[in-house]
Amino acid sequence: MTGTQTQSLQRLKQHFAQRVIHHSRELLELWQNLHTAQWSDQELLNMQEAAQRLLRCAQRFEQSAHEHLAIQLLSVLEVVAANSNRLNSASIERITQLLQELLQTGLRQGEGIDQVFLPTMVRKPLYIALRCAEQAQQLAHQLQSFYFQVEVFSQGQDFLAAMAKRHPAVIILDVDFIDRGYGLELAQQAKQDYDSQAPVLFYSATEPDAPTCLAAVRAGGEAFTVDALDISGVLEKIEGWVAVAQVEPYRVLVVDDSRAQAIFTERVLNAAGIITCTITDPLQALDKLLDFDPDLLILDMYMPQCDGPELAKMIRHNDRFVGVPIIYLSAEDDPDKQLDAMSEGADDFLMKPVKPQHLVATVRNRAARARKLKSRIVRDSLTGLFNHTHILQLLDDTLLRAQKTQQTVSFVMIDIDHFKAVNDTYGHPVGDKVIKSLALFLKQRLRRTDHIGRYGGEEFAIVLPNTNAASAFKVVNDIRQRFSEVRHSAQLSDLSCTFSAGIVESGVQIDAASVAAFADEALYAAKHAGRNCVKIHTLLTPEAADTPAQR
Repeated sequence: MTGTQTQSLQRLKQHFAQRVIHHSRELLELWQNLHTAQWSDQELLNMQEAAQRLLRCAQRFEQSAHEHLAIQLLSVLEVVAANSNRLNSASIERITQLLQELLQTGLRQGEGIDQVFLPTMVRKPLYIALRCAEQAQQLAHQLQSFYFQVEVFSQGQDFLAAMAKRHPAVIILDVDFIDRGYGLELAQQAKQDYDSQAPVLFYSATEPDAPTCLAAVRAGGEAFTVDALDISGVLEKIEGWVAVAQVEPYRVLVVDDSRAQAIFTERVLNAAGIITCTITDPLQALDKLLDFDPDLLILDMYMPQCDGPELAKMIRHNDRFVGVPIIYLSAEDDPDKQLDAMSEGADDFLMKPVKPQHLVATVRNRAARARKLKSRIVRDSLTGLFNHTHILQLLDDTLLRAQKTQQTVSFVMIDIDHFKAVNDTYGHPVGDKVIKSLALFLKQRLRRTDHIGRYGGEEFAIVLPNTNAASAFKVVNDIRQRFSEVRHSAQLSDLSCTFSAGIVESGVQIDAASVAAFADEALYAAKHAGRNCVKIHTLLTPEAADTPAQR
């Protein structure tokens, strides 16, 4: 094969990767609309059409894995349509599972995908228009290292022409671009003439006055930075504006001795994309809590054998379920009795008959708050990544699922090289910026189905489901190379950092602590080899000795 043919093949593979990821995300976004809306005939049609587009794309490029998943998704949607377009908990779970598998397949599996590094956070480009051309190019280079698409403009008409064709994810704009105040005029024109909703990060070389700040707000400004465009600060703002989290359907356990009422509640919640489990015997609730792991419980107040307040007390006695919201759904109309019931550990009270929209809104609000609270407990405050305890729990859960599905899991340990010297030389605030930059780097590059944690200090841990050691090496090594090119402070242009990493692949029964220990051994080997490299632990994968990491 000639060099030209090889390049053409690579372009074709990249084109396929972009297309399949685009169609996968399109399906995911359509499905996640249900998190704030209601299932309808139009929602079904939109999902079917998007799945058909994915199927045609997969067939055209002879990608059997994507084709198979698209066919399965269409099959589930056909069953939903045949059931009077009524979603149930089984179909909600199955569609969610297929979309997760689709995203995994599109980003890691198959020939050519491992070599194509595409941003998982942002599909649209970032637009940069700064008065200083050198500063704009430097910022663009830094952002490109983080896998962003960037377009730099030196003329106002070029910027507006680009806006007419395609809206960006974010605009970084100098208030004095080309001339004093011209950046504000450009942003206002883009908002008025092209209905741009893109958040604008305004930059000013001098402290802006109140009229300038007001004009920035009116032109769509979401943030203002003065004197220096620090890459860490810019990235943190961009992530907050454009990151789209994969929202898992809420899970609700309904306990009601009336089968008819339980079915009604289940159907109302299913139509809102909420997975529901109903039981009529309250004494089964504790066992079902462990199996179903709900975000929220709905209890009837009056049931034989065990009434609602008694059941709520039993649930609250278990530390694991102290934070799970409990809502009473009852015909009781005595306010005093309602308050008494609420005092037994419940969070809300709804009277029967309840309006469907009222029930859905209450469940969504309560479940969302509970998830936010849980997220704060399991996440690191500096980076937003999972904390040490939770990342090990996720590793354990992933290993158990992998054993059932006969899939491989790779676990990665990362340590920033010579980090103590960074803190000692530049101070802890700069060290924190370096840590946050690497956290953003990892979130930007890795899949939504991957788990990233801050293991402690300058150490990070990554769980990569359905990924072998060789694929993990390619991804982590690419991140290592790009991270070393980043300058972490606008004032300290010479400050760059590297990291070392250790990888272990596990495809057999082994506990999370052992996997973490083997990854730590590989990390130590990388440090011993001179740092700024990636090593693979050869346990369970003898063939890994031939990978580039061991050479």
